[in-house]
Amino acid sequence: MTTDSTTDFTIPTLETDRLILRAPHDNDFTAYAEFCASPRSAGVGGPYDHDASVVRFATLTAHWQDHGFGRWMLVEKTSNLPMGVVGLYHPDDWPEAEIAWSLFETAEGKGYAYEAAVAARAYAYDVLGWTTAISLVMANNPRSAALATRMGATQESIFDHPDLGAMPLWRHLSPDQVANTSSEVYA
Repeated sequence: MTTDSTTDFTIPTLETDRLILRAPHDNDFTAYAEFCASPRSAGVGGPYDHDASVVRFATLTAHWQDHGFGRWMLVEKTSNLPMGVVGLYHPDDWPEAEIAWSLFETAEGKGYAYEAAVAARAYAYDVLGWTTAISLVMANNPRSAALATRMGATQESIFDHPDLGAMPLWRHLSPDQVANTSSEVYA
């Protein structure tokens, strides 16, 4: 007896003015591993060694398969270089689904995280039908807290993660609030 064990899923591609949010490719791993090994990854529980980076990279795609949503590789249109990982994330030990972002050093200070996170939020609300979203931000990550604020999110509570410790939980604007907010306020 032959059984078809094929599992098909699609990772959509999103585009913004300057960015492409797409599925991770094998040639993105080097930049991703460099991020994971760097002090920049402290905001997501790092730094991580090579083996942990391999697992975390594979998890980017596995999350899409398991949940039907996930994080995209953030690629700059002009250079086609990976600039970070941004998208929708809900591991088992999270209180609810979040909008998550991690930028590589080369992307710092260009507004890419905001541009990509707004696109991810629009996908969550407009395509997936989410009615709310959070972002968990490590307490020692003021740039991520500033991004959450820029997106209109407000700190709602503290989530105590068993491994990562206490993390402020930021509640994003609802779909109705986003629709009623002038785009110039958050541009």
